[in-house]
Amino acid sequence: MTDNEIKLKAIAALTGVRSGIGADYVSSLLGEVTPAEFLVPAEADAAEVGSAVLDQLSGPLSALISGFVLAFEAVADAFDQTGSQASAQEILQDLALRLASESD
Repeated sequence: MTDNEIKLKAIAALTGVRSGIGADYVSSLLGEVTPAEFLVPAEADAAEVGSAVLDQLSGPLSALISGFVLAFEAVADAFDQTGSQASAQEILQDLALRLASESD
């Protein structure tokens, strides 16, 4: 799967969440971007196995995160251009404060 295909999956997952599609569908969609199998050296120790798995996951996860960031930037830019009372940055700061207070 290419990076652009993975980014499209991220955008589809966000769209699905916002439109009320079930969590199972979104999980399935995101599961499509992670490898179903991992190749590890036969005689590898735990550290080598972990490193091999991480190497194989890093590309798809990086593309997935990039897709989420692209989607957010597009929405934030559109939001900021509407002349709303609060900017996207202010909304994110408020969200961060709420999450921080919930973790206490």
